[in-house]
Amino acid sequence: MQMKRRRLSGSIRRALVVGACAAMASAPAWAQQDAASATDGTDRRTDATELDGIVVTGRVGTGVRTKAETSYSVTNIEEEALRLQAPTSVTESLKSVPGFWVEASGGEASGNVRVRGIPVDGFGSVNILEDGVPVVHDPSLGYLNGDQAFRLDETIERIEVVRGGPSSVIYPNAPAGAINYIPRQVGDEDEGIAKVTVGDYGLQRLDFWYGTPVAGDWKLGLGGFYRQDDGIRDPGYTANDGGQFRVNLAREFERGRISIDAKHLDDKVMLYLGIPMSTDADGDIRAVPGFDGHYGTVAGPETRRLAMPMDGGGVWDYDNAKGTHVRRDQLTVKFDYDLGAGWQVSDALGLTHTKTTRNGVFALNLQSASSFLENQADALASRIAQVPGAAGLQLSYANAPGGVFDVADQNGNGLMMVGGLRGVEMPVKELVNDLRLSRDFDVGGQDHNLTLGYYYANTNEDFDRYSSNVLLDAQDNARLLDLDVVDADGNVLATLTEGGVSRHGYEWGNASGESTTHALYLADEWQVTDALRIDAGVRWEEISAEGWTEVRTTADGGTPATASMLTGSGRFLHYDISSDKVGWTLGANYQFGRNSGLFGRWTSAFRLPSLGSYVTRGDNACDGRTGAEFDQCVAERQATNNDAAITQTMDLAEIGYKYSDSLFSLFATGFYTKYDNVGFSNYVFDNNGVSIRQQGYASTRTYGLELEGGWYPADWFDLQLTATLQNPEYRDLKYTEDSDDGPVLRDFVGNRLIRVPETSLRLVPGVNLLDGRLRLQVAWEYQGDRYVDTANSVKLPAYDVFNASARFEMTPQFALYGYVDNLGNSLGLTEGNPRAGELQSGDAGANSFIARPVLGRAFRLAVMYRF
Repeated sequence: MQMKRRRLSGSIRRALVVGACAAMASAPAWAQQDAASATDGTDRRTDATELDGIVVTGRVGTGVRTKAETSYSVTNIEEEALRLQAPTSVTESLKSVPGFWVEASGGEASGNVRVRGIPVDGFGSVNILEDGVPVVHDPSLGYLNGDQAFRLDETIERIEVVRGGPSSVIYPNAPAGAINYIPRQVGDEDEGIAKVTVGDYGLQRLDFWYGTPVAGDWKLGLGGFYRQDDGIRDPGYTANDGGQFRVNLAREFERGRISIDAKHLDDKVMLYLGIPMSTDADGDIRAVPGFDGHYGTVAGPETRRLAMPMDGGGVWDYDNAKGTHVRRDQLTVKFDYDLGAGWQVSDALGLTHTKTTRNGVFALNLQSASSFLENQADALASRIAQVPGAAGLQLSYANAPGGVFDVADQNGNGLMMVGGLRGVEMPVKELVNDLRLSRDFDVGGQDHNLTLGYYYANTNEDFDRYSSNVLLDAQDNARLLDLDVVDADGNVLATLTEGGVSRHGYEWGNASGESTTHALYLADEWQVTDALRIDAGVRWEEISAEGWTEVRTTADGGTPATASMLTGSGRFLHYDISSDKVGWTLGANYQFGRNSGLFGRWTSAFRLPSLGSYVTRGDNACDGRTGAEFDQCVAERQATNNDAAITQTMDLAEIGYKYSDSLFSLFATGFYTKYDNVGFSNYVFDNNGVSIRQQGYASTRTYGLELEGGWYPADWFDLQLTATLQNPEYRDLKYTEDSDDGPVLRDFVGNRLIRVPETSLRLVPGVNLLDGRLRLQVAWEYQGDRYVDTANSVKLPAYDVFNASARFEMTPQFALYGYVDNLGNSLGLTEGNPRAGELQSGDAGANSFIARPVLGRAFRLAVMYRF
């Protein structure tokens, strides 16, 4: 038995076959034959092709739909392909999807995905689904990205990714696509999986899943994972620690099915951030001397714990060993029922309670120690003058008394950093429900599959943030530095920092809010002829949100590090908003035959202002004001508070050709994206770590081509290809900023979108040996050059990465897997330093800078047992 030919579980197979029978009357003869063969696990080198696969994401209605009949772009990542890719994060699992630029260098959570030229960080343009249900209503809810609330393990069987298409009509906050992680279903017999994985970075991981029929036609599934490791970029303590457990109870009955799924996640993952990089004499990007670009991280034992004093005597207990710590309870109930007379009803209810702690050590800027001391001498001249005998400043190690920092060549680089120890606490409670009523009926000899849906979501969110500035040297596991006032002989007269802390409370936030979303959607699949299918959909959505954000002010705690703490003022900005919008989609698919087809689609999509637009946005407009002036500022901000966020609108078009036979497959899609009202909240940190907020708005235009294909010339060899070629540009991005010389016009029209490459390629050749028992493959990934900022002033060079994987089936039950990630130890940069400004980067022209490269080479070995 070869694992790649393993059959679908019994319950899925029966559901597909039953649904197929209900839809066969209107389907063409070739589709009837192919849909049936797609459900029996037949090897792809027989008459079955990739177009025969069943698509469940991005569509509603009765029966089943094959990939051949689908009028939008879908990427399927099946079980064994997913296992051989062995992604270490949700973001990593999307690397084989054309049109997606993914950035997974930050670790197992908090990744970035940009789709078809939409310049939104995190998962702001796509939604993450689990079995068709949103993991979170808004996957870009401030500091709770969708990938933070979800973990991959062996309870997930496969992935379907819809790019564009009808996702914005069917799902919330999914203007550019939907990513559906489809769990395993229990069959008619006991079966299970146990997998142990180890890695050369201290990784120890156990995955398991077990499914069995139980009394009364119920079926029980259990599974989850636990892992612990030091991290590829080792902070000097455990980087990743935790896991999840889920239980699923399902029952199929004569006219329907019910499923109850409960999951508990308790997991800590390290957030990897930018490190000090430089350009060498040959123009190549390298880590600065004294820093390991492949495995080093700024975070270390000296920046792990800090008791941050707050105004009023409180203390924020910062612990970077928690990293991104997510504790989440999730309950999902799904119900499907055949009402008779062609009517079907389905309902999906999701209840979640998520507590997120998100800590990180941020390198805000990098500079020579000599220039830092010079700048500080000017900025602190009055304070230095108050110290009798003061002759200048020096840096010294906070935890090594007498350890003076060598400004010329400390660590071989003479560089230092202003860092930020940032802490965020964000509990979220959420309820979502999606109710659908569908009917398949005949009108004039043509088949219509009509669905009416109602979607509801309620989200309650609290938000607290506190951060402290620290001075750091530039080495692996950076050490804390103090700023000393010295006399002419170098004797320390006073210290202007406290244990390396230059300022407590450089960030502060306190907010709370609740939002309610209602949406109605209508979709119709119209089989015009055997070859032509038209589908259309429309969605009306409304969101109302209310809550408050506390206006911040500045307090003096009486010490150098607490002299300028941001804190709450006791004054609150209240918001009470309501927004609604209508979006629609129209697509058509024409199938030339069982092997090829053509589709096209136009979608008018939107993204309403979310709760995160208000809860996490902060406001520095009243900083530095006191008394009546402060009161007036607060009143002015309250008057405009409801206008803080706007509805983002976009138009997406695609036209695609699909071909598949036993030798070759190709899916080619041309796309166009027009994205409006993109808001940019830009924070620039000066040399003292003080943040200045900038705001900009833009629209974008992107033309592109996506390619996805496979070549299967022999049983022992195959080749997979995905590619994206695009021209993403800003439009209408002009603004005026103040300078010492007066207003300066910034015109970025025609500039390329930040971080998005024009060319992305992924090529995966593989060989099957020993009668298919041994599989070897190498994935080559290429990312073209990108820009750090909207001004296109800092370019990130193109890079490539090789990943190797192998599977050896020792017996029909036991298999051994091996992985080498980043085989060539690439130092490809995925992002620059957003803290230096994403409109106009402060790193422009600098030889040394902060950037985040891909993770260094790592080895993993896994043993899997199936029973």
